[in-house]
Order: sequence, then C-alpha cells, then structure tokens
Amino acid sequence: MVKTRNKIKISSRAEEAQFSPIRKFVPLLQKIKEKGIKVFEVHIGQPDLETPKEILQRIRNFKEKILAYTPSDGINELKLAWQKYFKSVGIDFDLSEIVVTTGGSEAILFAFAAVCQPNEEIIVFEPFYTNYNGYASITGIKLRPIRTLAENGFHLPTQKEIEKKINKKTRGIIICNPNNPTGTVYKKSELKTIIEIAKKYHLFILSDETYREFVYDNENYYSMMSFPEILQQVVLLDSVSKRFSACGARIGVLASKNKKVIEAAIKFAQARLSSPMVEQLAVIPLLENPEKYLKKIVSEYKKRRDVVFTEIKKIPEAIVVKPKGAFYLIVKIPWLKDSDHFAQWLLTKFSYQRKTVLVAPASGFYSTSGLGKDEFRIAFVLSCEKLKEAMMILKKGLEKYKKNFNL
Repeated sequence: MVKTRNKIKISSRAEEAQFSPIRKFVPLLQKIKEKGIKVFEVHIGQPDLETPKEILQRIRNFKEKILAYTPSDGINELKLAWQKYFKSVGIDFDLSEIVVTTGGSEAILFAFAAVCQPNEEIIVFEPFYTNYNGYASITGIKLRPIRTLAENGFHLPTQKEIEKKINKKTRGIIICNPNNPTGTVYKKSELKTIIEIAKKYHLFILSDETYREFVYDNENYYSMMSFPEILQQVVLLDSVSKRFSACGARIGVLASKNKKVIEAAIKFAQARLSSPMVEQLAVIPLLENPEKYLKKIVSEYKKRRDVVFTEIKKIPEAIVVKPKGAFYLIVKIPWLKDSDHFAQWLLTKFSYQRKTVLVAPASGFYSTSGLGKDEFRIAFVLSCEKLKEAMMILKKGLEKYKKNFNL
C-alpha cells in the first residue's frame, strides 16, 4: 500500500529557478504608472525604435485563410533568408545546418539540451545574460561561473584561470559576443583562448551572437564561425529581436556544422511543433536586406551610449566602462550593498518631479551567490534626450538612497 503524502510539492528545479531580474518588477511598475509617475525604463533591452515597416506590412498583408503549422525547423523561405543574412556577414551555412527557433531564447534552450545531460556543466562568464540561468534550471544542467570584473572591462580571464573550472562534467562553454549585460566586445586573442580550451577538452562552444552588428569605435568583431579549426564544435545562437527592433516577433535561429547537434535541435523543434507562421514570413525582407536598416540604428545606439556613459561618469564613485558593443552597460557603486533593494526603492519610494528610473539589479546576472549586489545594468534603449534626463534622476536617486540608509 502506497503511503499517502502529507504535502504536494513542486520540483526542486522549479523551486530553485530564479525570477528574472529584468521582469520581476513589472507588477510594481504598473502600479507606479497608475499613480501618474513617469518611469524611464532602462531595465530591459526593449528598443524604442520603430519596427521596420517591411515587417509590419507583411503582417498586414497576410492573405492566408488558415494559420497552419509550419515545418518544425522553419519555413524554407525564412531559412533561405537566414542563410543569405549569414553569408552577408561572412558565415556560410547549408540550409540543413539551420533551425528556426521561437526566439533566441529557444535556441539557447535547444543548445543546452543538445550538448548536456542533466547535472552536467557549461562554463559561463559572469555577469551573463540572465536567461542562461533560467534555461539551465529547465534542463537540469549546471552553470559553472567564472567571474569577470568591471575594473578591466569585463574581459576574459587567462586560459589557466578558465581551465581551473573544467572537470569531468564540463560539456561546453557559452559566450555572448558582443556581451549582454556588459557591452564587452571580445578580442580575437580571447576567442582564440576559448578555442584552444574547447579543442583541448573536447567541449562545445555555444556562441550567442545576437548583437553582432552593435559594435562601436571601430572595434574589431569576430564570430566564432570565423575560425575553421573549431567549426564542428560551435553552436551559433541568434535572433531578429534586437537587430530589427522586433522583440515580439519571437524568431531566432540555431545553426551549426555539427550534424548531431542539428539533429537534436530538430527533434526538440518537432516536440514543440512549429514557430509562429506569420512572424516567420514577416521578418524575411529584413534578413534579406539588413544593411538598409542596421547602419542607421547602430549609429543611433552609439550616440545613446555616449550620453549614458558621460552622465554616469558624473556620479561620484561610480565605476563604469564604456561599452564597445550591444546596448547595455554595468554600473558598479562600491558603497551599494543590495542593488535589488535599491532598484525597488528607486521605483516605488523615490521620484523627482514625478519621474523615476527602473534599472536591472545585477545580482540576477550572476550565478555565484552574493555577487552583483553593488552593480546594476542599464539598457540605453531610449532617446538621447530621455536618457540624459533618466541619468540625472538616477544620480539624484543614488544620492538620496545613500543618505537615507547611511551608506
């Protein structure tokens, strides 16, 4: 006879999964807005630039009478568009090496599940894109963090330091370049270090290249697909979300020369049936002709970066490195003891002329407990004028917070 349990419990992976540091304040945000407080939302990478008209026109002009399932690995016309886009940036993929995903997030999920068994490990450099934590929880794998520091621009540690974290459970290394949340663009020598380690220990490299075009100051950018000696070990992850200001379209891609990885991704894709039909069709024109849109917006983000960096430098004791890519930066405030508390206080308890700022506490971008408590992330996704005002309010908020809590 089965003994009756006293309590129904959810899984340990569900218990241990973190709330998003980016999205967890949304319920509070709505309440603050209802009170008539204007909030400058720099906590999330949601561009304020208009989605290109080509995408919206395709949605409006959709004529089919049935929203049908599509092939699990993507509509062929879209796969051709991804292939053409990759070729335009110097990367050659066969159509059979491309799997369309429901956002770049699903590409991460598929990659984790493809290269790791539960309880196996992936090396990650922290701070890192917070959803890596979420998908590690879902797949039951472990992220093995290696810390990078604001003081040296969040660049990678030495090969010796990285190798200390490798053990018999290590199956891969994930790298985001240009980096979210730090804005770091890794040097060729740093990528070569990752390649040497991957070759030496037979590891996969999961290369998140979502921000490929967002590179400033004539910085050199290199894709992991630029190195022929490692191609069979690279899994490329990408998305249209930030590139074309189309976050809600939820169209991403996983691509690899490794046939077993692609086979696994297709199996996972078949299990979720298909990505959305209309959105797949809608993004095709932009992938076929990206330069028309990208040149203008990259220039705009550089201006925004310069505004935010200049204003942050006016904050006493703030440590910030000018990002070379993406549209984020990490601000370190040495006296700040709990950036989660500060972010919530700034949103709910502070305003200047009925205006405040929502930042993303950096603790959620780490997996090592206790790190990131003195840091927060800013996404420079608003106009230059709005960003300048937001940084002024942030400065005033920090001054008042320090005084109120005797820090």
